[in-house]
Amino acid sequence: MKQHSNTQKQDIRAAAGSLYQAFFDMANPAQVRRFLLDLCTPAEIEAMVDRWWVALLLSENRSYREISEITGVSVTTIGRVARFIDMGEGGYRIALERVGAS
Repeated sequence: MKQHSNTQKQDIRAAAGSLYQAFFDMANPAQVRRFLLDLCTPAEIEAMVDRWWVALLLSENRSYREISEITGVSVTTIGRVARFIDMGEGGYRIALERVGAS
């Protein structure tokens, strides 16, 4: 992560809030997809999709080994996703509940 001055940190927090609002204001998944394709590199999108796929499979109580075989994602990444589901900010849990996966 980059080093920022206190002023920059305040501006970054404001920009982050604006980004969260931009996602919230999207009318449908197609708009979110278009925004993500403009905002992120293909590798960044792939990483997010992989983590979300892992979260969905974890919500089905699949084993790490099975998830790795299905997705090609490393067991380390699977463990990281599991840890954030259990001890993160609650975002994965909210999203999984919203899609009916937990």
